[in-house]
Amino acid sequence: MAIAALSSGITGLNVAQRALGNSAHAIANIGTQGFQPAQATFAENTPAGTGVSISMRGQELQQVDAPSATNLAVETTNSLVYKAQFDLSAKVVQAADQNLGTLIDIKA
Repeated sequence: MAIAALSSGITGLNVAQRALGNSAHAIANIGTQGFQPAQATFAENTPAGTGVSISMRGQELQQVDAPSATNLAVETTNSLVYKAQFDLSAKVVQAADQNLGTLIDIKA
């Protein structure tokens, strides 16, 4: 049980990190003409409870004279959500590590 929770927490950390990177990339390119930010989509791994995965759906650059399609308010909100997801996943990893350590101590 503790190992499954540890694995789920680690996949949550990885996904949150990738989503934060995607959001940072979009904010960094806010002044790039024709830039279309990728959208992060999360999905639960199969079988259920084994973690989460992420996919990035990107779009091509539009015409050169078109402004960037990055919405700063949306990306700022996304960044806060992804940071909270990262923090919560870290707490899951910490709890699983503590439980695993307790199990190892009991068996020793």
